[in-house]
Amino acid sequence: MKKLNKQPAALSRNYKWELLGLLCLAFFFHQGDRAIYGVVLPQIRAELQLTDAQLGFVGTVLFFTLAILMPFAGYLGDMLRKKWVITGAILFWSSSTMFTGLSRGVVSLTMLRSVATAGGESFYAPAAYALLAKFHRATRAIAMSIHQGALYFGVMVSGFLGGYIAEQWGWRATFYVYGIAGILLGFIFIFRLKDDEDHHAGETPLDAPEAAEAPAPPTPRQWQNPLKMLGILFRKPTALLLTVGFTAIVFVNNAYVVWAPEYLHEKFDLSLTQAGGYSMFYHHITALIGVLIGGTLSDAWVKKYPRARMTMQTVAMLLGAPAIVYMGLAHSPMMVYLAMAVFGMFRGLYESNTHASLFDVIEPEYRASAVGVMVMLAFLVGSLSPWLMGYMREVIEPGKGLSYAFAGYGLAYVIGGLAVGLGLLVFFKNDRIVEDLTESQ
Repeated sequence: MKKLNKQPAALSRNYKWELLGLLCLAFFFHQGDRAIYGVVLPQIRAELQLTDAQLGFVGTVLFFTLAILMPFAGYLGDMLRKKWVITGAILFWSSSTMFTGLSRGVVSLTMLRSVATAGGESFYAPAAYALLAKFHRATRAIAMSIHQGALYFGVMVSGFLGGYIAEQWGWRATFYVYGIAGILLGFIFIFRLKDDEDHHAGETPLDAPEAAEAPAPPTPRQWQNPLKMLGILFRKPTALLLTVGFTAIVFVNNAYVVWAPEYLHEKFDLSLTQAGGYSMFYHHITALIGVLIGGTLSDAWVKKYPRARMTMQTVAMLLGAPAIVYMGLAHSPMMVYLAMAVFGMFRGLYESNTHASLFDVIEPEYRASAVGVMVMLAFLVGSLSPWLMGYMREVIEPGKGLSYAFAGYGLAYVIGGLAVGLGLLVFFKNDRIVEDLTESQ
């Protein structure tokens, strides 16, 4: 009997865009699941009888868990097949989101909403961004910008949809709907998501004669010293300063996604749907515009000016800081919405290059590990911001705690902008990795 040697088929020329679409769907729920907590927070407070500090603590534990697990997620993202790391993450965090609807108190809410959900979410980003970088070279920043746009779109939609579901059927139904939808997406990933084990992306033109033949089996991965891989960030001063900038972004974002709906609900007496929808829409629609503009411009600009990405990030943070301050101090809804929108635009310009600028100074084989360590450090600090804002709301003059807290958080952007600028001016030239940006796909 003739033995058949079944080999994986070569991926289509346009698969990199299908990959981007799949990851955008995943990131939609990754961030949407996170955003709905802030939207339904008033109902959770009333039913479970929790204090503001406890509600902030739940958010803090989620971000702290993300931080602790990120280095392991990054290491495994470099060592294991990214398809299964990503798919497993989606199924796990979506199941945890669904079961969050069964919470009966602060302990179960923290374990399901924070520990379990973050446990799944932490394994997504390192593998996903490394996989995008593998398939997208000349289009790297725009691909990552579109992927980042899925975050904004997920949060925007969840602001309105999460509030609507909660007002119609209660906060528990919101977690059920999002969890079940994510589980269904995870099963789609089992069949449609491919990675560099299925085809050596970028090594052979996919429309060349050789593409008709099955690709050669991939070289087995050699497990490397995890300390060496995870320590890559500390050997590159530019990467470390980019982490300071990213930490500032995360610090403000974490507080915003948890407390911005409550801020509008309290300050202007808006309904859950209005407060959740407006706080997420005005900020994230301009962030979406900013991330797409930033990705397109930096991909074109970086070919002539290698410092383009970090230059854009430095300017975006320093100009975004006043908008955050004004968002907290403005007295009319329209002025607050305007400040949220301006803040969102500059956030988007920065985040269009969060990972692309890091990859400018990190070798390809260490990228998932570098993302893991960067996110860990950022979320270790950023995990404190929801609790801190909840505490400030309790101790500052009633009705003004969130206003003053948001205004004060503008300082984080100033610190982050100065750090990225220092890396740009002093260390980037020596740390830069010169990479061939041409694609054979």
